[in-house]
This record gives sequence, C-alpha cells and structure tokens, in this order.
Amino acid sequence: MALMAAGVPIKKPVAGIAMGLITHEDDYTILTDIQGMEDHLGDMDFKVAGTRDGITALQMDIKIDGINREILKEALAQAKKARFEILDVIEKQIDKPREDVSKYAPKTEVFMINPDKIKDVIGRGGEMITKIILECSNVNTVNDINAVKVDLEDDGRVIIYHTDRDVINRTADRIKDIAREVEIGKTYTCKVVSIQDFGIFVELWPGCEGLIHVSQLDTKRVDKPSDLFKVGDEVIAIATGYDKKGKLNLSRKDLLK
Repeated sequence: MALMAAGVPIKKPVAGIAMGLITHEDDYTILTDIQGMEDHLGDMDFKVAGTRDGITALQMDIKIDGINREILKEALAQAKKARFEILDVIEKQIDKPREDVSKYAPKTEVFMINPDKIKDVIGRGGEMITKIILECSNVNTVNDINAVKVDLEDDGRVIIYHTDRDVINRTADRIKDIAREVEIGKTYTCKVVSIQDFGIFVELWPGCEGLIHVSQLDTKRVDKPSDLFKVGDEVIAIATGYDKKGKLNLSRKDLLK
C-alpha cells in the first residue's frame, strides 16, 4: 500500500498474514494473524504473502517435528481468506500505483557517455563536477543533504540520485552537454573565454573549449587578437580537428573565404 501511494509501479497490490498453530496430542488449532505471545507459545509461525492471483512468498518456522498435508492445506486456505480480506481494505483506499512518484521518494537516472569524456565531466581536481552539483542543486556544499549525488563509472555509466526530478534533469543535461562530441566540419557559435597573443580560446558549450589560432582568425593578417575580440564576444567558427594533445582547433578564417 505504501509503495503504491509512493508511485512505485508494482504490478498488483500485495498483502501478507502470519499464521500460527497450537497442537495437543492429536488435536490442533490454526490461528490467523498471530501476535508475539502466540508466536512464542505456539508450534508454528507461517507467513504467507501474495496478490489475488497467487502466493508470492512463504516462510515457515516450526517447533515440532513437522506438520501433515491437511494442516498445511488448512493453513494455506485460512491465509488466503485473510489475505483477500486485507486486499479488500487496501483496494478501497488505493487500487493501483499513483502515476506520479512521491516528491519525497528517491529518484534516479542512468545513461551512458563516452568514457573518454569522464575526465571532462569531473574537471581539474573535481572542479567541473563540483560546479554542476552546486549549481543544479542550488546548495553551497556538495555535502549538503539536498545536493544531487552523481556516480561516474569507468565504462561511461552515469547514475544521478535525487528526490527532485527537476534537479536530476538539470544535472543530466549539464553532463550530457559536456560529454557531447564535437563534429569536425560543423559550424559552432562560440563564446570567447580567453585572449592570448597566439589566438583566442572559445567555449562551444559549458565544459567544451577550443582554440582559434591567430592564423585562423581572419582572412587578413592579425597581429593582436585583442584588437578584434574581447572576452564574452560571440564568434562563429568551424571545428577543424584536434592537435597532438587532443585539444580542439577551430577556424573563423575558413568561414570568411
């Protein structure tokens, strides 16, 4: 009942009952819904759980040498009757899982990224993943009880945990952005993040940066990149490839020809 109320998608309502047994010589009595004293003094503790369609779990403890088939059949029949009575009560309150999971229930999202991108998601000294957690959770420390939890596996599996689906979605979007693959030959609208004498560094999206070398800034000779650009400017450039260190190179010049 609690699972359905929380929105957990179980197939059908489930109920359980604890059956007991008192024996004396050849006589016996089967008890339904036993309590602690009856369990302690009785000869059997027989738990039966299931749906209206059948039994899903059984567990039995007995203090005597064994029970015969008739006792077992009778205990199962009484347990079924009791189980159905409990299900009647449950189904009057809630007969199927709620469509929306409770806002207090933990939620997860699992997806795969290129394993080579894990280092980019983590960032230098954990800087990038820390930034993602703080900004997406709107907290001041990753140890905050409300901070989103992110597991990054070596095979590229990403697992995100939080009670708020919006927080999970924001976190997933940020990670997927960083893990996106740059398409060589494709044109991107970039933002200037750093200006050097040898060129400008641009950001294609958060966590993805590349270099437009001074020789690729314009069709004309450029002596000082700072004469043409300032930090924060938007630049349209085409991705041309990677250098020996795996750094992305772009060209603005190729689009001006």
